[in-house]
Amino acid sequence: MRRTGVIWSWFWMILGVLYFFLPLLATFFFSLRAEKGHLGFKAYVNVFSDPAFQLKFPSSVLWAVLTILVAILLFVPTAYWVRLKVPAFRPAVEFITLLPFVVPAIVYVFGLVRTYSQPPLLIVDSPALLVAGYTVLSMPYMYRAIDTGLRAIDVQTLTEAAQSLGAGWGTILFRVIFPNIRISILSGAFLSFAIVMGEYTLAQYLAKPAFAPYIALLIQNKAYEPAAATIISFALIWACMGIIQLIGGGEQAQVTGGH
Repeated sequence: MRRTGVIWSWFWMILGVLYFFLPLLATFFFSLRAEKGHLGFKAYVNVFSDPAFQLKFPSSVLWAVLTILVAILLFVPTAYWVRLKVPAFRPAVEFITLLPFVVPAIVYVFGLVRTYSQPPLLIVDSPALLVAGYTVLSMPYMYRAIDTGLRAIDVQTLTEAAQSLGAGWGTILFRVIFPNIRISILSGAFLSFAIVMGEYTLAQYLAKPAFAPYIALLIQNKAYEPAAATIISFALIWACMGIIQLIGGGEQAQVTGGH
């Protein structure tokens, strides 16, 4: 029975790997065929040398970094305060964090445009509105990652111990809570980064430079360059996941060594 279970486990794992990676490998090999007759990286050279890519890719990275900073400053204190002071409101807060899954992005962006395109809140042309929109879209991932990290520590005891030593709320939050949930924040941050890099609707309808609309434009006009841009996007996301594993593994090793 155990041997049969192991065989089936390997079967489903291999099937899952093939399901996810075969299309990606096909896309990669297709991107290498930009030069007729042999494989090469011409499509990647074309993408990296494209002025539109040089504008829109760094712009998406900037939107992602700003979104992460705003989300951390907003959701860490919120999740901490809810867990410490008002735990009865946790179901309501968790429901609110799931709303981005319920409201379609196209409905959301038209609501933003309608609300913020007239006085006194005339900020529809400001990048701040795009970052705010991305922050809301990242909320389910960032908030729940932070909340999971807070569940793993004794928030009440840490807060009382810090207060007994004379620490204020700012010190408690930034020097006690933040370091103890660093990996959770990092996980939520990279998930948010991936969302911003791949999100199309907000950037397109708010008319801001971004990577996803750039890929959509490539698909309409090019053959091999969209595949190359897709591989670049996947490589970036995998690099982020690798950083999470590297930092998380290093921290776990320090904890084990300390014990």
